Amino acid sequence: MSLDVHLATLEQRHSALDDEIVSAKAKPAMSDAELRELKRRKLQLKDEIERLRASAD
Repeated sequence: MSLDVHLATLEQRHSALDDEIVSAKAKPAMSDAELRELKRRKLQLKDEIERLRASAD
């Protein structure tokens, strides 16, 4: 898989998690722990995207 394709995939997953977090905030059934986990996964993706972009330069 090329770096561009991998980055695009990670960015799509990051965006999907962002949408899921926004949706979860509107649901009272979502626990704080579940919301924290979603945010943690989103941050991990962001860090990986930034690391890959930095290594490509």
